Amino acid sequence: MPFISVRDISLYYQIKGSGPKLLYINGTGADLRNKPNIFDSVLAEHFTILAFDQRGLGQSGKPDYPYSLQDYADDIATLLVALEWSSCSVMGVSFGGMVAQHFTLSYPQRVQRLVLACTSSGGEGGDSFAMHSLDALPPYERAKRFLELSDTRRDLSWQLSHTDTFQRLIDYQLAAKAIGENEPNHEIGRLRQLAARIGHDTYQRLPQLNMPVLICGGRFDGIAPVANLHAMHQQIPHSQLQLFSGGHLFYLQDSRAFKRISRFLMGEHDGG
Repeated sequence: MPFISVRDISLYYQIKGSGPKLLYINGTGADLRNKPNIFDSVLAEHFTILAFDQRGLGQSGKPDYPYSLQDYADDIATLLVALEWSSCSVMGVSFGGMVAQHFTLSYPQRVQRLVLACTSSGGEGGDSFAMHSLDALPPYERAKRFLELSDTRRDLSWQLSHTDTFQRLIDYQLAAKAIGENEPNHEIGRLRQLAARIGHDTYQRLPQLNMPVLICGGRFDGIAPVANLHAMHQQIPHSQLQLFSGGHLFYLQDSRAFKRISRFLMGEHDGG
C-alpha cells in the first residue's frame, strides 16, 4: 500500500486518474477506505488526483501531541516534494478547505488553481460549526445531529416524513465512523484533528491569494453557512462563488457541482 514518510509521520495516499494534477484535501474524520470517495467522482475522469489521509485520520500517523493547521499545511508541502509534484491545482473540502487556505497562503507557488468547498475562513468571516461540541452525544445522536446540521432541510417534519431515508443516512454515518475504530490511536487522532480546527482564522490574509479561486457550497449547509462563503468571496480578489442545491455534501447532492468544479479547474470561466 502507498505509504510515505512525511516530516514526523507516515501518510497513506493514493494517486489515480489521468490529466492535469489535482490535490484533493479531505474533511474532518475522512478515511480513504470510506466509499464513495473522490476517486469515484467525475473528477477522476479528467484529472490525476492525489488524495491522502491527513494526520490523525484514516491509515496515516496519529501521534499523541497537539496538531496545528500549519502542521497540516507543512505535511502537504513535504508530500508534494516527495512525490515530485512541483505545483498542482488544489481542492479542499470542509476542514480540508481550512487546510487548503493555510497551505496556499504558506506555499502559493505550489498552487495553480484553488477550490474551497463548504468551508470557512474563521475570524471576521465566520466559523464553521464546532464539530468537537458533538462529542458529548452518544454515537447515534451524534450522527443524527450531524445530518441535521449538514442539510438544514432535515428538520423534524422532514425526518418524520422520510423515516426510512433518514435511518439509512444515519446507518451510513455510523458505518463510516466505525472504520478503523479499533486501530491504535484512532480516538487520539480523531480528537487531535478536531482540536486543530479550533481557532482557525485566515480571514485577514485571504487577499494575498492571487491564483484563480472558486468558492462553492450548498444553500442548505448548516456547518459552513452561505454567509461564510460570501465573506471569503469578498476577501479573495477575482474569486468566483457558486452555490448549489444541497447541504454540506452538496457535491454528492447536486449533479452540477463536480461538472462546474471540473470546468473551473480546466480554466473555463463561464458562470456555469
